[in-house]
Amino acid sequence: AAWLLVACAAPLPAVDPVVKNALAPTGSLRVGVYPGSPTSMVQDPKTGERAGVALDLGHALAARLGVPVQVVSFERVAQVVDAVKSGQVDMTFTNATAARARDVDFTEPLLSLELGYIVANASAITQASEVDRPGVRVGVTQGSSSQATLGRLYQQASLLPASSVVHAQDMLRQGQVQAYATNKAILNEMLPALPGFKILQGRWGEEHMAIAVPKGREAGKAFLQQFAREAKSSGLLKNIIDKSGFQGTVPSH
Repeated sequence: AAWLLVACAAPLPAVDPVVKNALAPTGSLRVGVYPGSPTSMVQDPKTGERAGVALDLGHALAARLGVPVQVVSFERVAQVVDAVKSGQVDMTFTNATAARARDVDFTEPLLSLELGYIVANASAITQASEVDRPGVRVGVTQGSSSQATLGRLYQQASLLPASSVVHAQDMLRQGQVQAYATNKAILNEMLPALPGFKILQGRWGEEHMAIAVPKGREAGKAFLQQFAREAKSSGLLKNIIDKSGFQGTVPSH
């Protein structure tokens, strides 16, 4: 795995026990993930191999701290963020919105993703700018930043929450929604399971993804920021992205 190759490339300096205790207070690094998103965790249906930015960055951070990893899986992103907020998990990788920053602490953004829509090939909607129309029902994952943002932006279209990415796929197949909105990494991951559907040209925004940790981990803050910068500059993050195989990235700001 990319994280292991980087972690083992050279001897690593010992981590201050105060920092280690701040970031992994139980002795293990508890990494929060949810299935269906390459930014979090996906699984190859043939090999069973798992990948994802949250998952693999978590392994890399644990290796750097010298602690074991405990992967904690949830159904959707909002549950992961709540688990970070409550201290049930020690880190994840997610959209660093201002609303979430009130509940958890973020590193600097490491990755930016286009936000878009998936629709049926036969849909009358041909580009992202045409979605906000009367009678259009748009699926979003319950508790997601897409739900919060589009709830403010839409003047005419309505939102229908899905309990998970899998549920969203069923809603599209059954015609319960005319479009599903999220970042294009997830949309591209969904597409093989949705023959007869396509990702619309254009975008309705961007997500700026960062490592998230519970509030109150101040003793580990500087270490975590340095880890994030080195993950980006060393090529570790690129290796993880390539391994996850996702699309839809834009230059991070």
